[in-house]
Amino acid sequence: MSAELIEVDAPSGAGSAPAVNPAPAVVDSAPAVAPSAFDQRVYRDAMGGFASGVTVITTSGPDGPVGFTCQSFYSVSVDPPLISFSIARTAKSLAAVREHRNIVVNFLSAEQQHLSGQFARSGTDKWQGVEWFPSEANGAPTLAGGTGWVAGEIEQEIEAGDHLIFLVRVAGVSTDPSRAPLLFYRGAYRELEYMI
Repeated sequence: MSAELIEVDAPSGAGSAPAVNPAPAVVDSAPAVAPSAFDQRVYRDAMGGFASGVTVITTSGPDGPVGFTCQSFYSVSVDPPLISFSIARTAKSLAAVREHRNIVVNFLSAEQQHLSGQFARSGTDKWQGVEWFPSEANGAPTLAGGTGWVAGEIEQEIEAGDHLIFLVRVAGVSTDPSRAPLLFYRGAYRELEYMI
């Protein structure tokens, strides 16, 4: 369907020709297509097409600091400042996250790829050799050497399939633009090569 042209009268006294504004074009909707079936591997591969930063979520536990690698993080709102992350229902860190409720999201730098792997493993001392300090905002452990961090307190827990989503009110932030971020894309770690 072609766009219809509508003439608009020029203001009186203006010697210019009438303005012409195109009406919005109507686009026929595409025919409905039934979604194709896919398995978990295909789903994971498709999600891997979205490049993301890598974070480590940290909190305090009964026996010391607790942390886990997390890609499921995003900023939700500026006013009020809210962030969100998700964690598997089977994660060993879940009990500490729920109990302490104060967390820090640590943005890993390109030099911290080893920490991504270290905090992703279960049954090991994740904190061996890790430099950290308590957050001024909420006391939760904060990793040194990242591109930044966000500290806050959990406000809401939402059930979502095999994961839980946490909504967090931000209490403090820090950023270090001199450091390059660690990125993850298609199952591999990446670094920024240049700015477009």
